[in-house]
Amino acid sequence: MKKIDSICIIDDDPITVFGMQKMLSLAVDCPQVESFVNGKTAIEEIKKNFKNTGKLPEVIFLDLNMPIMDGWQFLDEFVKIPTSEKIRVNIITSSIDRHDKEKWKLYQKKTHHVIDYNEKPLYKAEVARITKKA
Repeated sequence: MKKIDSICIIDDDPITVFGMQKMLSLAVDCPQVESFVNGKTAIEEIKKNFKNTGKLPEVIFLDLNMPIMDGWQFLDEFVKIPTSEKIRVNIITSSIDRHDKEKWKLYQKKTHHVIDYNEKPLYKAEVARITKKA
């Protein structure tokens, strides 16, 4: 089983979060899995933790369509964090809008982080495959 120190799930759907947590527990050894219901609370906590410890989550699962701060707004803030560390951001979305895929390609070019695009629903094998360090 893979070992990852910290994972962050950002999704406003409690059923998706519960399912992700369950699949992650079967796919990876991770002592810290945090979840947030929107990008604003997530980025605030991630920035606070980075300021205090210098650490970021190694893997982030990010929904695009959320209230208060959506996934794109979260990414705008996340890529500004001054770190040379590469973080894997797994976009997890039910969106069928082709503009989202085009936007994803732009984000891949504007950051050193690894940003993947995945469509819901995710299954255990897919979660195991995409849950890895960048």
